[in-house]
Amino acid sequence: MKEKNTASEEVKNGNQAQSLSRLVDMMSRLRQPDGCPWDKKQTHQSLKPYLLEETFEVIHAIDQKDMDSLCEELGDLLLQVVFHSQLASETGSFHMGEVIEKICEKIIRRHPHVFGQERIEDAQGVSLKWSEIKRKEKKQKSLFSSPQGLPALKRAQKVQQQAAGVGFDWDKVDGAFDKVIEELKELDNVYKNGEKDKIEEEIGDLLFAAVNVSRMLEVDAELAMGSAVDKFLRRLNYMEREIKKKEKDFTEYKLEQLDRLWEKAKKHGL
Repeated sequence: MKEKNTASEEVKNGNQAQSLSRLVDMMSRLRQPDGCPWDKKQTHQSLKPYLLEETFEVIHAIDQKDMDSLCEELGDLLLQVVFHSQLASETGSFHMGEVIEKICEKIIRRHPHVFGQERIEDAQGVSLKWSEIKRKEKKQKSLFSSPQGLPALKRAQKVQQQAAGVGFDWDKVDGAFDKVIEELKELDNVYKNGEKDKIEEEIGDLLFAAVNVSRMLEVDAELAMGSAVDKFLRRLNYMEREIKKKEKDFTEYKLEQLDRLWEKAKKHGL
């Protein structure tokens, strides 16, 4: 049975390699002089919005627990990786094979407890070792860094995790909750005192404190914010539908009436 399973895995791995090779060849064909006009004019810069869009569509499919959509969206995201690799290969910078080799080498380097002799007992130890190896690879002098390419909420959570990794963190989530209340009071004070130049700073501190609570409760702040926006939109759309049923417009409704529609949307589970 073991030999049969091994043979099956080899066939599957071979098919995967074949499929990836086919996708790389197709991308190269699209970039040829007689290829696709749209694909031929793209650059790393012009593709950035699509890379971001496909990433969020993958996340949405995961949230929806839709495996068919996830399969499709992962393919779209993979296409972006292949596209950028193709552009780089045309300038002699690197090719798809190098992209794959580099990530394989990185996985081996950062998992000495799997591919080497080192022993690490738990997930926290793995995380600390990963950060240590990463810092050495990038020759970082500091334990802390701010990943500039990430959205602000995600950056905040990353930096807080780095601080927590060296013990600079609340013992309990209660301390993080108290900090949110403290920052909210400080924001209220600068607003009431007319200190407009400090309002942005205090809002930033409040959001940063809220991210701390999110992190300590093991919730991704960026995803939580995305879900909150989606919920807000669902309720707005419900309100709009209800208003249109009466052949009216938002501007014809007073705030009290809109609040009642909002509460109605909540009762409908939106």
